[in-house]
Amino acid sequence: MLQGEVFELFDKDTIYIVGDAQSSSNNPITQQFSAFFIGLVVDTSNDKIVDAACSSTVQLTSDFARSIFIGHSIMASDEIGEEIRYRYFGSSQKTLIAAFKDAQKKYKQAISVRTKTEVR
Repeated sequence: MLQGEVFELFDKDTIYIVGDAQSSSNNPITQQFSAFFIGLVVDTSNDKIVDAACSSTVQLTSDFARSIFIGHSIMASDEIGEEIRYRYFGSSQKTLIAAFKDAQKKYKQAISVRTKTEVR
């Protein structure tokens, strides 16, 4: 990249949301990070999740969780929750669902604020 050149990895219609939840005290994630976090990049034009990552002690965990979220609507909490319960059998399964629901709540708040700002 040349000096002064701006690299845009994500479209301007995307926003970054972080959801968090407490995992059990014996979970290695809790021991390493104190809490469980999921980061989602969401396209606000269609509510689709375009990228995702989570706090994990094993990179494969984050990669696998990413594969569950990408392409889904952030509004599809029942669908995503079912997919997590059906496919993800890590010790933080319930925590992953809780962190997603927290991210979804924050997304709705962010969209609400953006909509009010655009109206002005």
